[in-house]
Amino acid sequence: MNLLNGRFQSVCWPALLGGFVLLWGAPTGSWAQLQCAERLAFTPVSQPNQIEWTKFPEFTLPFPVIFGGPRFGDTNAQPLKHGFSHITQVQPAEFLSKVGAGQRAIDWYGFAYGLGQPWEILQSPWNNDLTAYRKKWEQYLREVSGGQTNAQGKYILSASLLMVDIERQLASDAGILTLKTNPAIPDRYRQLPDDAFINRYKKDMTALYATGLAYIRQRADLTGISLLTYNDVPVRNAYLNAIANTWADWTTNLNRVNYLLRDTTAIGPVGGPFYSQLDYLMPSAYYQYTYPNPLAGDYLGYLLFETEVNRAWSTKPVMPIVWLRYNNADAGARFIEPFQAEATAIFPFFSGAKALWLWEDPPFTNARQDVYAVYEHFIHGLYRLSRFSDMFSGTYELVIDKPARDLLNTQAPVWRGVVKNNKLLVAAHNPYAADNQKTTLPIQYKGWQQTITLTGKEVYLCLFDLSITAIEPIPALRVFPNPAQATVTIQANNLPGLTAQVDILNLAGQVLTTQTVSATILANGVTISTQTWPAGLYILRVHTEIGLETKLIMKP
Repeated sequence: MNLLNGRFQSVCWPALLGGFVLLWGAPTGSWAQLQCAERLAFTPVSQPNQIEWTKFPEFTLPFPVIFGGPRFGDTNAQPLKHGFSHITQVQPAEFLSKVGAGQRAIDWYGFAYGLGQPWEILQSPWNNDLTAYRKKWEQYLREVSGGQTNAQGKYILSASLLMVDIERQLASDAGILTLKTNPAIPDRYRQLPDDAFINRYKKDMTALYATGLAYIRQRADLTGISLLTYNDVPVRNAYLNAIANTWADWTTNLNRVNYLLRDTTAIGPVGGPFYSQLDYLMPSAYYQYTYPNPLAGDYLGYLLFETEVNRAWSTKPVMPIVWLRYNNADAGARFIEPFQAEATAIFPFFSGAKALWLWEDPPFTNARQDVYAVYEHFIHGLYRLSRFSDMFSGTYELVIDKPARDLLNTQAPVWRGVVKNNKLLVAAHNPYAADNQKTTLPIQYKGWQQTITLTGKEVYLCLFDLSITAIEPIPALRVFPNPAQATVTIQANNLPGLTAQVDILNLAGQVLTTQTVSATILANGVTISTQTWPAGLYILRVHTEIGLETKLIMKP
């Protein structure tokens, strides 16, 4: 590109074919917008229990994305070719030859289950047979490692991520106090005053959780393996509760912090024997309400809140776990909407997530006969994000205009940005919009500002050059019919006293036709014959004294 007289005069049009739409469809017509992530034209799968991976180009991303979904007979590690870095369900034919240890993630379910102990039955830390638990954990490690050990006798796990699902704690003080009336709880604890009982429970439960992870580290070689647990994070939040407290309260009030991750040795922030063993924080962001429920649009703010609030409490990397179904309590685990899947794949990284885990309820069988089209929309979101992989490599800055908690409070549209090398990548979405509703959304970074327009619930993803001041669009520029079989008419109103240069270019950037017309002629419409054009895409460029705008024309 060349910058002449303060405006771009030539465009690298082949970029239209390389994964981006360049300067086409800019909501404001501004040349400050460099690239928008291409939306692939694909037909979602319609047959049950299939994911059609090969309809997407192969691509990678610069951060871990774990595929914990069903494989449906794939033995060629297709997720690893389409944006995912790890697979949890590895087929025998894929082991080592197609899926190496660094590409495998282990999800350890039932960590506290199966022995009928108080930890499982009552969620109590007392009177548990830890010898029985250690035997259970030892057996699991032996099985998952195939019995292979290193020179120190530690089990060798063929993986680089180990997620442990514990989920056996009473989270609230009121819930903890219900144990005081249970005769299975030792009398020496039941006789304590309420506050002392609660504090003792929290201390002993934290120690029990820590004991479990300590055993894993003692018996397994975790060299090169990150350890994390499901939803054991500083802030575990209910879907409806994010707006109950201010953002300042959520991020400074120690009473909001999950006691498992509180520093019990001093009055301070997160810490303690359990927290110290975690390499990642894994908040859960399953969605609760189906459209058209008024709360359904909160899904994205909730996902981003869980990411942002836990980043505020800890420097450990955050890896949200997401599910492409609604929570069972509301909708019987129906799949989420296509735009929700695409937004879920894109937005967490704009709020500072360092990884993303896509989960599905095991075991994976064909009995349900579900149509997994929503998985393809998630893959599509990852693909669009991959067009800007360089923006997330090395040093970059997040632009979070308003905390997700505040967006939830007003049910406002979401935009987030990433800045690198004087470029701003913008993701935007209005999860509350009606179909075809136009949402005008101002975006800004320091002294730079721009306005974009969203249509319906579209997931917007475009790159801007911060060194370029936005040029106002040409008022009411219309192109019709489009596709243009025989002719195309260009029309623009409200340009008194102005002239316009109207150019048609091919995708190689060659000017096919050019003419200068008055505002009056342009208001009445300029008609151009397309009969001799070969079928394909063409670029309309209209340049006036008040601005420059481009549109894409299709010749069928």
